[in-house]
Amino acid sequence: MYMKSLWNDKEAAALSNDPLKLRVYTSRLLGREPALVLHGGGNTSVKARVKDFFGESQDILYIKGSGWDLAAIEQAGFAAVKMDVLLRMAQMPKLSDPDMVRQQRAAMLDPNAPNPSVEAILHAIVPYKFVDHSHADAVAAVSNTPDGHRRILEIYGKRVLIVPYVMPGFVLARRVYELTRRLDWKKCEGIVLLNHGLFTFADDARASYEQHVRLAAKAEIYIKKQKVNIALGKSTVVNVMDLARLRQAVSKTMGAAVVACLKSDPKSIGFASLPNAAFIATRGPLTPDHVIRVKPVPVVIGKDIARDVRDFARRYRAYFDRHTDGKLKCLDLAPRWALWRGQGLIVFGRSYKDASIISDIVDHTVIAIQWAQAMGGWKALSQKDIFEMEYWELEQAKLANNEKPLALQGRIALVTGAAGGIGRACVEALIAQGAHVAALDIKPLSFGGDRVNSNVLGLVCDVTKDNGIRAAVDATVRHFGGLDIVVSNAGIFPPSENIADMGAETWDKSMAVNLTSHQRLMTAAAKYLVLGVDPAVIIIGSKNVPAPGPGAAAYSVAKAGLTQLARVAALELGSNGVRVNVAHPNQVFDTAIWTKDVLEKRAKHYGLTVEEYKTNNILRTEITSKDVAGLVCAMAGPAFAKTTGAQIPIDGGNDRVI
Repeated sequence: MYMKSLWNDKEAAALSNDPLKLRVYTSRLLGREPALVLHGGGNTSVKARVKDFFGESQDILYIKGSGWDLAAIEQAGFAAVKMDVLLRMAQMPKLSDPDMVRQQRAAMLDPNAPNPSVEAILHAIVPYKFVDHSHADAVAAVSNTPDGHRRILEIYGKRVLIVPYVMPGFVLARRVYELTRRLDWKKCEGIVLLNHGLFTFADDARASYEQHVRLAAKAEIYIKKQKVNIALGKSTVVNVMDLARLRQAVSKTMGAAVVACLKSDPKSIGFASLPNAAFIATRGPLTPDHVIRVKPVPVVIGKDIARDVRDFARRYRAYFDRHTDGKLKCLDLAPRWALWRGQGLIVFGRSYKDASIISDIVDHTVIAIQWAQAMGGWKALSQKDIFEMEYWELEQAKLANNEKPLALQGRIALVTGAAGGIGRACVEALIAQGAHVAALDIKPLSFGGDRVNSNVLGLVCDVTKDNGIRAAVDATVRHFGGLDIVVSNAGIFPPSENIADMGAETWDKSMAVNLTSHQRLMTAAAKYLVLGVDPAVIIIGSKNVPAPGPGAAAYSVAKAGLTQLARVAALELGSNGVRVNVAHPNQVFDTAIWTKDVLEKRAKHYGLTVEEYKTNNILRTEITSKDVAGLVCAMAGPAFAKTTGAQIPIDGGNDRVI
């Protein structure tokens, strides 16, 4: 199935009198086709005559702004830049990148708009109203072959201008300016930038867009005629311990926690199982624009995972040293994706979102590699060209503008009893601080929004079932790549019964949920925690441990045993860097056990109003699930990095405890 136009007459009808709205519409059409545009790639523009602040007419170029994604771009995502300035810059023999960016910003009508694309000058010199640029997979794949220029010429003839690869930005704009001085634009259907992408243009939005689709489809048809066989593989049993080891090694090399997402779909396994996979995967990215996301090559994983990651870091450092001018700062030495022989592919990111972006790029790359192999071999750009793009000042600026990582960024947590109360609050708080969370509960969970497919893995699990706990822990590691934080929270509060009247069921159920399940969880999680990043276990205890009350023997004894279990775990796991601490909350009234009826009865028993009862502590403050979750995050974070075996009350101050 080849690429087809997504233009819809009904959708476009209401936009026909507004060039910018049409530009937004066709930009989104391009962005909806991942074989053309991936995660911020490509750029589009429209030329218009508008009135400035003083009411004077100006010829301007609306160009996609830096940081915007074509798939979801809005009018605010386009920067309006004065055409005369862009055209004057095109005529200059030399122009530094900082000067280009500075002059483009100075020529904007709205200083609050995003930075114009680095391709703004190139868009300006094309003498048509609408210009579309993508990194079409098929076009890039054909040009990434030993005789790519000849093949592109075979596909398009002289109907397109073929431009050998040069750096994007001013250098590319200047090259196109020189090549098109005597060009008959009426005979030119597009521009192919070898190893880079495709440009089309027209005075009509639909014509420019559909010309783009048509030219990309011609490359797809050409590839189809080569009878390419895309390798497919069958799922195998994955050693999740090795996945955790790999994630730990990459995190150490990067100097920060990452998620490691295993790609075990048929295409990923098929590629990883190719006899020459390691050779062809390490030649370079599909387009130089991808290098900032995926680095030049993946790490190839064999039997010695730690050594393989160390070797990757050593080779990356050597690559940097070969090409640096001595003024550049080397990026981290960690890979962004891995080829795991026979098992599949793995992508690494500081967040699940980052990993998903890399995953999409890798999907398209491995297909394009196999296309190119069928056309004489995969031949990416030289290391020097890739390095120049990776360390391009304007690309480095994108990294510098990244937000400061959150306190628990990239850490992987597991929370039991996560459907409500303290457990749910812990999930929400961990996410807010950058962690990725496996949320376990005996009830089905729903956290809504994008988090269902990113930060949160909801697992239905009966913590009293050994097999269920082990399966949930393994599923967490398989999904996120490891385990760093365990919040052992699942619990019940049995009906009040004095020892003399207590039935065996009350005692046994409390022990099973409030004590034994926690031991089973720690046993299942321990082997992964020792491979974690700053690993920590936080046990949710109770005020009843230091200050028990009558009628709660089943609960108090279980929580006391749980606290003792935590102390022993701190002694046993500490030599492997795993911290184990206990939080002792008291009277957390926004949990399920504190119904309105229970609150009123307990308040009446003490001769207090409900509000007085809620704040019946030394600080006269109410304790909420969010308060407990805040303490849990602190205990999982750097503030408690050198603390283990501690018991921390969160009760507003209880005179019986103090």
